[in-house]
Amino acid sequence: MTDVTGPITAGASASGCPAHANATPLSGLEYQQTPAELYRDLRRQHGAVAPVLLDGGVPAWLVLGYPEVTYVTANDELFARDSRRWNQWEKIPADWPLMPFVGHQPSVLFTEGAEHRRRAGVITEALEGVDQFELARECAYLADQLIDVFAGSGRAELMTAYTHPVAMRAAVHMVGMPSGTTDTEELVEDLRMSLDAAEGDDPVAAYIRVGERIARLVEEKRARPGADVTSRMLNHPAGLTDEEIVQDLISVIAAAQQPTANWICNTLRLLLTDERFALNVSGGRLSVGQALNEVLWLDTPTQNFIGRWATRDTQLGGRQIQAGDCLVLGLAAANTDPQIWPDSQVGAENAAHLSFSNGEHRCPYPAPLLADVIARTTVETLLERLPDLVLAVDPGELTWRPSIWMRGLTTLPVRFTPVVG
Repeated sequence: MTDVTGPITAGASASGCPAHANATPLSGLEYQQTPAELYRDLRRQHGAVAPVLLDGGVPAWLVLGYPEVTYVTANDELFARDSRRWNQWEKIPADWPLMPFVGHQPSVLFTEGAEHRRRAGVITEALEGVDQFELARECAYLADQLIDVFAGSGRAELMTAYTHPVAMRAAVHMVGMPSGTTDTEELVEDLRMSLDAAEGDDPVAAYIRVGERIARLVEEKRARPGADVTSRMLNHPAGLTDEEIVQDLISVIAAAQQPTANWICNTLRLLLTDERFALNVSGGRLSVGQALNEVLWLDTPTQNFIGRWATRDTQLGGRQIQAGDCLVLGLAAANTDPQIWPDSQVGAENAAHLSFSNGEHRCPYPAPLLADVIARTTVETLLERLPDLVLAVDPGELTWRPSIWMRGLTTLPVRFTPVVG
């Protein structure tokens, strides 16, 4: 295992230093279709911790190494989540595109210590109340409804017609929102804009609208509680305030919707393009679980996560990190770190990936299990209903969303034998 504290690289301090004079911008990247090339280049140039520039030329560190990401996420006393520590705030405009990621909110994402354990404990217990068998049945029902819409046509674009709608409806079902309404569809679109903004989007305004809609949900559930995550959070003895519950529900819904949708779609792409899986899928789909896990290693839906903030001057991967520096967790880069896969062959059955992060701030149990239920049911239902499903374009024509943060296709067009009746 690498010494993550390592010898200090000369001149490798924070903002305005020689290291960041040679930093790589993480916006407008030529590598957005092939980020693995970016990670290889950065690792070759800088090692396990690379100087990068966020939108607007704001300096940060991208943590690329598996041991280094594990070290950062396991040492909250050195690398904490409260973004108010950031030493760059005076340079950040109010409409900065990444503000939804780093602007401090009274959310579980930014809490630390005992307060984080209290808040995460409420989410964990609320999620533990989700019946996984009932969730699987609901996902199969939702999937069947969506497939019925396009089954007779022989063609479909699965991103918009299937993967995102299933994940969205499953997420809102868990928190007690009605699915299929205009209000809910607008919420999901605003979540997309706040987490993975495209050109012309206003992520800050979108995030504000998300908060307003979730606040209405909390009011509705306080008046009329049900068997859902929101009601269980409201009734928890920890006594969270409505504002705390709103912020934590945004985190729950955001994590359950877009990353899960991309996990589903990335898995379908693998199943439809890789002969190792294509040869086995129709014969019982025993490879679906392996494909889901391999995607978490090689095409994880959350590529990079911002972030952690150094609580004091320290060292990481041979770099001098100053108090208040921002560290971006390079989850995708860490998962493919050549130090843990020296022969470049990722073990699809190994579940030690960092796709759900690590340490106290990882996705709370049982969120990964629930995401797996949604993803696995969605994939298997589609393959059962449309067993001769194939890509409608050459695999090389598939394109990825231009994002360094999320990993998901722009479209996934398929064709199949039309199903009548």
